[in-house]
Parts: sequence; structure tokens; C-alpha cells
Amino acid sequence: MTTPQYVYGVTRKGRALPDGVTGLDGKPVTLVADGECAALVSDLPAGRALGERADLEAHQRVLNALVEAGTVVVPLRFGAAMAGPEAVRDELLAANSDRFAPMLDRLEGRVELRLRGTYVQETVLREIMTADPEIAELSKRLREVPADAADAVYYDRIRLGELIAGAMERLRENDAQALLEGAAPLAEAVLPRPPAREEDVVDASFLVRTERRAEFDAAVEELGRAHADRVRLRLVGPLPPYDFVPEA
Repeated sequence: MTTPQYVYGVTRKGRALPDGVTGLDGKPVTLVADGECAALVSDLPAGRALGERADLEAHQRVLNALVEAGTVVVPLRFGAAMAGPEAVRDELLAANSDRFAPMLDRLEGRVELRLRGTYVQETVLREIMTADPEIAELSKRLREVPADAADAVYYDRIRLGELIAGAMERLRENDAQALLEGAAPLAEAVLPRPPAREEDVVDASFLVRTERRAEFDAAVEELGRAHADRVRLRLVGPLPPYDFVPEA
């Protein structure tokens, strides 16, 4: 009887798995090989649907184990299930050998690192007030309005919020560019994301050669020191290289 398989990602044939790595429901992870590539798989849990938090954590745990061991991997998105080992070989590996091999070549000897930066709000708001007399004057005037007259300045408060948001956006564009320019020369590829929150300055993934990792880390540390009074930087990784693998 064929056992359905869950697929975590694709690596090169013959690569050793980290000791003790387990997948969904604690099942052992093995390799199914075809040609020069091999898929990381475990038996698909029976009798239930995927999607529990533990499933997501197991998926990420397997991929993280490969990355931490320095093993090149093309990560698959959560939920990749196939009918059995033969389907993994024929429908995934053999059918996509011309895609996986170049992806593995591109990722070999490289790591994905993610740089996130957030503003120190008090510092940045002071900068905005100092740089824009209109914002400073309107803010001062609104602070002096008695509580029982708050309704009378409702639209002024909206205007102040719009002015601050616009100033923040212009400041963010300049700061994000400076931070990216400080780190990007040490990376082979960069994927910036739009800010998710008002206080976010930069959120970008970098594909970095392993031999340049220490140099990249040092550059980020220097950026952090240079901007410490107004931006908090955090470098995360190495991560499974989702951002540098084509979706389709």
C-alpha cells in the first residue's frame, strides 16, 4: 500500500540529513531521489487535515535544520502533499528537474538573511517637529486647546495626523534607501518589502554568500551603531530561502 508523502523541500541527491530531524507528527524525514535532486519527505499524517500550528512549526523546523547544517534546499510552501514516493519522483522531481537544478545552483553556498528596522518614535517625531514649522505650530496650538473644546478642532487634529504621516513617509523613504545601500553591496540579491506598520523603516531579505556572511553581519552592526538613536535594527537568519525561489 502506498503511503502519501508530505514534501518539505528539494535538495541535491546524496546530501546527508541532520541527525534526528523529524517532521509532521514527529515522523522521520527521509529523501526520495531522482536524477541529481532529492525531495525531503515524511509520511503524511492520516485521518486529519493539515493546518494545525504544530504542522506549520514542523514544516519550518525541517527546513531550518537543513539551513543550519549548511545544506542547500529549495523550500516548498506549507501544504505540499503527494500520493506516494513514486508521485514525488515522477510528478515533482522528474517533471521539474530543469527548474530545480538551476535553483539549487543559485542557492548553493548562500544564505537568506532578513533585515528589519523600526523607528524610535520619540526621536523621529522630534525630528519632524523641528524640520516642519507648520507641524510644530499646529501641534502646539492643539495642545493648548481645553478638553471641553476638543470637538471644535476635530479637523485640525485630522490635518495634523496627515501632515505627520506625510513627513514620516518621506523620512522613511530616505532612511530605508540609506540602510539598503549600506547592506546591499555585500549581497547577491535583495528583496525589499513595503512597511507593514507606521514605525517600520526597512524590511528586506538578502541573499548572501556564506563566505561574506561575517562581512555582511559587520556592515549591519555598523549601520545599527550609526542609526542607534533613531532606528532599531534586527538581523534574522539564516532562513529557508523562500524569497529567492520562484513561486511557480
